[in-house]
Amino acid sequence: MADAFNNLSDAGSSIVTLIGFKLSGKKPDPQHPFGHGRLEYVSGFIISVFIIVMGFELARNSISSIRAPKSIAYSTLIVVILAVSICVKLYMALYNTRLSKLFESPTMKATATDSISDVCATSAVLIALLISHRYGWQLDSYMGLLVSLFILYSGISSAKDTLAPLLGTPPSRELVGEIEAIVMSHKPPIAGMHDLVVHNYGPGRLMISLHAEVPSDIGVFEAHCIIDDVETELEEKLNCAAVIHFDPVDTDDEELMYLRSAVEEIVCGVDARITIHDFRYVPGPTHTNLVFDIVVPYGSTLCNEEIKRKISDEVAKQLPNHNCVIKCDNSFI
Repeated sequence: MADAFNNLSDAGSSIVTLIGFKLSGKKPDPQHPFGHGRLEYVSGFIISVFIIVMGFELARNSISSIRAPKSIAYSTLIVVILAVSICVKLYMALYNTRLSKLFESPTMKATATDSISDVCATSAVLIALLISHRYGWQLDSYMGLLVSLFILYSGISSAKDTLAPLLGTPPSRELVGEIEAIVMSHKPPIAGMHDLVVHNYGPGRLMISLHAEVPSDIGVFEAHCIIDDVETELEEKLNCAAVIHFDPVDTDDEELMYLRSAVEEIVCGVDARITIHDFRYVPGPTHTNLVFDIVVPYGSTLCNEEIKRKISDEVAKQLPNHNCVIKCDNSFI
């Protein structure tokens, strides 16, 4: 009975999947200028809820049966039907997994997870039926409870996978590597990049923004043309919308290069994961201000103020008469 209702819920899940795909494919409109792609994550979450509900229902029924065991009817027809059902569900799991990878679809991944849960649940029903018929052991309820725990775990994992993009997640290392490779393939004149932010509005709907460092001796129109070329290449290769802000940097100032190198070494000593950008120096009659931004990764054991203090103290030791003016950013990657 639990397996039957589980199959019935799959029909509802498939309907939700179809509706989710249909709605997520709608074009942008004035109320939703970034499209409706995230509706696919919502539909995936709804499917995950179906899986969790069925897990609870199966667990409840199994516990009731353990308290009041009943004999299980056996027939060859039941065995054949269950075996065919397992084969069909296994095919569905493999097929949906392939589609989820092909389209990078969290909804299809959730559907594949549900199919795998069905394979395990129906297999448990079949095994319990065969053992009960052969040895007279009443394992159906215990097997059902075990399967329900697996289904609950699958549903909760699937829910996390579909909720995470709605809350906002960092881009994958592979995507960051692709972006950096495309941008830095224009070196020179581009000297570096920082402040990369990737917004995900659904499969195939990415928005990318970053800062590209361009030598200050290049004309404004030439720099603008270079940035346009990089944006176009990102959009064509990654199917995204790209916006790049260019930062002028003085690559011919030896004093600037020396000071930046010294500060980078100091920052690395505080935390090797911290990077700096927008570095400049402002000399004065009594001291020189070193103005720069640092990017602090999430999960750092030190707070921003502690990091700034450590860097400033070490700079004061190694570079007398140099003060730090530091702005802290958090990493989005």
